[in-house]
Amino acid sequence: MYRLFIANKNYSSWSLRPWLLLSALGIAFEERLELFQPGSNRARFRSFSPAGTVPCLHDDGVVVWDSLAIIEYLAERHAGVWPADPVARAWARCACAEMHAGFSTLRNVCSMSVGLRVRLHEQSPALLGELARIDELWCEGVTRHGGPWLGGASFGAVDAFFAPVVFRVQTYGLPLSPAAQAWLARMLALPAMQQWTRAALAETARDEGHEQDTLAVGTVLEDLRAAAV
Repeated sequence: MYRLFIANKNYSSWSLRPWLLLSALGIAFEERLELFQPGSNRARFRSFSPAGTVPCLHDDGVVVWDSLAIIEYLAERHAGVWPADPVARAWARCACAEMHAGFSTLRNVCSMSVGLRVRLHEQSPALLGELARIDELWCEGVTRHGGPWLGGASFGAVDAFFAPVVFRVQTYGLPLSPAAQAWLARMLALPAMQQWTRAALAETARDEGHEQDTLAVGTVLEDLRAAAV
């Protein structure tokens, strides 16, 4: 059975992607949750991940330590990861690669925190420009491939890759078109997304770095998480 190493569900956007794909497609795996600890994450994570990062997938001696590499590894073994249609599949791969490598302003300004609701101090032109591109991708994916998911009729890797953006939009109240908001609502209603949300809200551990990043860019309006210990 696959073993997937992840970090805090409240914060770890990279962990969410393969976890969500495995869960939504019904692929059996063992979850290994390794909480962030100040000053020791990379050294401690090196015990299971060559790069000292999460997510990391173990499969009978094979170690895959990058979210996009994990997706491709799974696609070689399971149907449904990528769309069956070659045109939709090419588009989905491009969209995943763009998400994997881009949108640095969104990542840096709006760090993932599933349980918070935050009003940003400002929404810069750079941030709004990246949101416009994400909006364009979501609308294009649904309309071009027939929906209701980005690659067509079935949930797949391209949907999972944009899942952290879904949580960021929810947390920071970011603007999107009605069509993009409709896909976002569909994602939030996905049972696996709801399962991740429940687990994230139940976490009592806090990572000071992530918390300070959020406070630096906005005002916390609501904290839905269980009390910190």
